[in-house]
Amino acid sequence: MTPRRFSPATLGLLLVALVRCVTPLAAAEYFPPRGDWEHRRPDQLNLDSLKMQQAVDYARANDNPATKDMATLMKETFGAHEPNFKLLGPTQPRAAINGLVVHRGYVVAEWGDTARTDMTHSVTKTFLTTVVGLAWQRGLIRDVNNRVSGYLPTAERAELFGSEHNAPITWDHLLRQTSDWSGTLWGVPDWADRPVGATPEDYPKREMHDPGAFFKYNDVRVNLLALAALHIWRRPLPQVLREEIMDPIGASTTWRWHGYENSWVLIDGQQIQSVSGGGHFGGGMFISAFDLARFGYLFLREGRWDDRQIVSKEWIALARTPGPANNTYGFANWSLNTGRKPLPSTPASSVTFRGNGPNIVYIDWENDLVVVVRWIKDDKTLDNFLGQVIGALK
Repeated sequence: MTPRRFSPATLGLLLVALVRCVTPLAAAEYFPPRGDWEHRRPDQLNLDSLKMQQAVDYARANDNPATKDMATLMKETFGAHEPNFKLLGPTQPRAAINGLVVHRGYVVAEWGDTARTDMTHSVTKTFLTTVVGLAWQRGLIRDVNNRVSGYLPTAERAELFGSEHNAPITWDHLLRQTSDWSGTLWGVPDWADRPVGATPEDYPKREMHDPGAFFKYNDVRVNLLALAALHIWRRPLPQVLREEIMDPIGASTTWRWHGYENSWVLIDGQQIQSVSGGGHFGGGMFISAFDLARFGYLFLREGRWDDRQIVSKEWIALARTPGPANNTYGFANWSLNTGRKPLPSTPASSVTFRGNGPNIVYIDWENDLVVVVRWIKDDKTLDNFLGQVIGALK
C-alpha cells in the first residue's frame, strides 16, 4: 500500500492539533466563593515573600495619626471651615490601618482587622456611579449626555433643575463632578461644601461656571446624583446594589449604605431614604476591606464575575475616561493615574477608588493586582507602599 502523503499545510494543522492535545489548558480565573477567599503564599505566585512582608510592615508602621473618632475628625476638619456644618448621617470610630493584597485572584497578604465594617467615605461614590451605570445598561438612562431633568417628575424637575443655570446639567456632568449645580439639598447649600472665598460673606457669592466646564469636588452635588438615581430606580439604591452587585460577587451581609436623617422622599407611596455619596456629613458606605476587595476584583476582571457579565465593559470604559475639566478624574470616584502624576510608582493605567482616610481600592490591570488599604498616613506614603507591592513582583 502506498503511504498517504499530506501537504505541508495539512501537516501544519495536524501539528497544531497535536500540541493542543498535549498542552495543559490554561488555569481558569479564580473567583472567591461567598464566605471564603483562598490565600496563597507570595512565592506560590512568583512573588518575593520578603519584599511583600516589607511592604506590609511599612503599611502597618504608617497608620494615619489623626483621631480615630470620625465624628470628631469631621467636625475639626470640615466643620472648621464650613458654615453651619452638621453631621446628618451616622458615624463610628474607625479601626487601625488594615488591608490586603490580591494577585491573580488570590490573597497574598493581609493585615489588621479586615473584617471590620468601617466608614469608607468617598469610595461610596464609586458604588453610586456603578448603580447609575446599571441603570444605563438597562436603558433607564438612554444617554449620559441627556439632561437629568428629563428623567424626573415635574415637581422635582422644577425644584432641582428649574433655573436657567441648572437646566442644562446632564448625567455626565454629575458623574464627573462638573455640573456646578446651584441650590440647597438636605439643608446644605452647594457653596457651603468646601466653600470658596476670603470670608464667610463671600461664600454664597461664588463664581458660577457653565455645566461641564469646571471640576469641583462637592458632596452636595453627588448627593443630588443619588437622589436622581433613586427617582429612576424607584427603589432604595442599597437594595439595587445588593441584588445586582454585592450578592452576585459573594459579598458579606455586614455592609450598610446610609443616608441622612432628613433625606427621605416619598415614591410610589413609600418613604425611601436617599443615600449619601460619602461621609462628609456622615453616612455613606460602611464596609469591610474584604468586601471592598471583592468590589475591586469585579472591575479588575472587567465587570465579570465567573461566567456573568455584571457591569458592562462599555460602562467601565466610560468611567475610566478622563473628563475635559480634570484629566485625573473619570466618573466619581474613579481616580485616574494620568501621566503617573498622582501615583508615580504605579502604572499610568491603574485606577484607585478613593475616599478620605485615605480609604483606597487600587486596581492594576497590568500587574493583575487589587490592593485595599485603609487609614494609611497620606498619599505619599500610599505611593511608597504600592511601589513596594509592585516591587515584590518577579
